[in-house]
Amino acid sequence: MHQDLTIQKLRHPLKFRLLQVSRVQRLAGRMLRITLKGEDLAGFVSASFDDHIKLFFPAAGESQPAIPTVGESGITFPASQAKPAMRDYTPRRYDAAAGELDIDFVVHDGGVASDWAAQAQVGHYLGIGGPRGSRVVPTGFDWHWLIGDETALPAIARRLEELPADSVGTALILVDDETARLPLSRPAGVEIVWRHRDQQQNLLQAVAQMALPAGAGYVWAAGESGEMRALHKHLQQLGIDKDRMRVAGYWKSGDVGAHETIGE
Repeated sequence: MHQDLTIQKLRHPLKFRLLQVSRVQRLAGRMLRITLKGEDLAGFVSASFDDHIKLFFPAAGESQPAIPTVGESGITFPASQAKPAMRDYTPRRYDAAAGELDIDFVVHDGGVASDWAAQAQVGHYLGIGGPRGSRVVPTGFDWHWLIGDETALPAIARRLEELPADSVGTALILVDDETARLPLSRPAGVEIVWRHRDQQQNLLQAVAQMALPAGAGYVWAAGESGEMRALHKHLQQLGIDKDRMRVAGYWKSGDVGAHETIGE
């Protein structure tokens, strides 16, 4: 393909929004999709498949989260409300015409985001902030590897939908078991490979069995921080340049709120 393969870094005006749940949909396994609507959603921008928005959750006993404002002194939360718990999430789908934003959640034991999503009902409130910027990865690479667990699925699914029809590559996804597989739209030349925890499979083992394709490629990976660090080391050993991969820890064992970019 070999179009311009320069990665663009964009900045967006920071805006905070108060939205309401309009739909709750169970997907597969532990995944829930929450659709949000509201007048504040107007003008929302998400230019890259792995953008992050900050979610603000209502404090205990409150129906709405405290929403900060941006002023000359920076970001300020209202003094009359408790500062909300915050987590980073991927915008799965934004439909400007319908005024809808989808966020996919992995439901697990404990965790403010998981607890909120598991109990979410139409009309419930959620605050969001950002994205503050986007890292736009070109689609013209000769091949694409997309690697991750359930927490990476929203970004992987979105990337698969955005890739040109003639794209080639592999999407390698780790889930609990076969019942957790999601139907994914993809270019015909991109293979979907599922791995399952109930069969003692993991991402590093699977990647170690893959042959590195010829040509200019790009690797994107996200999941548990410890697993991603090991995977990043393996990708380095394969000779993949740091500008041709992005590896991120979307959570850490014992700390589901952790988020880090590895190797930058």
